[in-house]
Amino acid sequence: MAHQEPGWDGAGFTTRAIHAGQDPEATTGSVIVPIYQTSTYAQEDIGAHRGFEYSRTDNPTRSALQTAMAALDGAHGSLAFGSGMAAEATIMALLQPGDHVIASDDLYGGSYRLFDKVFGRYGIVFDFVDASRPPEVERAFTAETRMVWIESPTNPLLKIVDLSAMARLAQGAGALLVVDNTFATPYLQRPVELGADIAVYSATKYLGGHSDLVMGIASVASEELYHRLKFHQNAIGAVPGPMDSWLLLRGLKTLALRMERHERNALGVARYLEGQKGIERVIYPGLAAHPQRELAARQMAGYGGIVTIEVAGGIDGARAFMGALRLFVTAESLGGVESLADHPAIMTHASVPPELREAAGISDGLIRLSVGIEDEPDLLQDLDRGLQALLSTQ
Repeated sequence: MAHQEPGWDGAGFTTRAIHAGQDPEATTGSVIVPIYQTSTYAQEDIGAHRGFEYSRTDNPTRSALQTAMAALDGAHGSLAFGSGMAAEATIMALLQPGDHVIASDDLYGGSYRLFDKVFGRYGIVFDFVDASRPPEVERAFTAETRMVWIESPTNPLLKIVDLSAMARLAQGAGALLVVDNTFATPYLQRPVELGADIAVYSATKYLGGHSDLVMGIASVASEELYHRLKFHQNAIGAVPGPMDSWLLLRGLKTLALRMERHERNALGVARYLEGQKGIERVIYPGLAAHPQRELAARQMAGYGGIVTIEVAGGIDGARAFMGALRLFVTAESLGGVESLADHPAIMTHASVPPELREAAGISDGLIRLSVGIEDEPDLLQDLDRGLQALLSTQ
């Protein structure tokens, strides 16, 4: 079953991550959920099956994962997809031509591309606003608004959005609130408990945590919405295979431990980079200078593992800094145990038009650091190499 099991409400987060949906397997007693590498299932009679008929619709390994994620998110149910973008596309398929969507102006470039270049062609209208300012969101509503799409923290500028306020605005207009919770994970923030209708994840990132899978998750607040989304999932077919589902189940077991280390290292990195020559700004919700630090402390259990910086010298400065790093590997993605450095303007957000990137504050000198779980002194030494290379170009 994909629905949240009874009996886990009082259990701790890691207890749920290890046990929810993961009872020992009935036939052999296997403590770990097996990889059910099958496409179809024998039926005792025509239409008489044991809950599984075809693996696009349901698979036991995927179902165990979905049960675990629902328990972690405090959701009615969760659905797993072949990628984060597959999850987003299936959610957008709930809409129809003429519907209006309010979206964060600072969001993953792939989301912007999906909205503007794909679903915009089918008559869905999008407005991109600074969602960290609730009055701007409120002014953007129209009679046709059917969805509010939020990231918090945002990607890559780490703005914090008041999710409870967004839920009140969306509910008042009869619109769905969808929150991309990839950066925070359910360990640090649970949007459904704050009033969101859907929490969506690129499970490729922190949920998996080891840079060895591509998947997406959508956790849904209500039974009615769960069944609507599951219908679309089955019809569209953007589902993961059992091996990736198994890998994600394994990753969830250490999510709490990893997020604690990611956050501790990220705070150390942010504090180290603050005030360094050649660094024009450091953005991290755990710093006193962050404008929404109080909101982050109120709705999150921690500040996450992403630190965004802006270096002097624009693209040349960014190339010098990133080129000197050894532990922070230049790569897209984030949330793995290893540290990564990303240049949003050229890499993850290249599909956003330059004028929109500039208006949002995504400059050529902006660098997004996904701080891994390595030893902090080694990370700071690596960043010092980057700083020395940056200063040599000034």
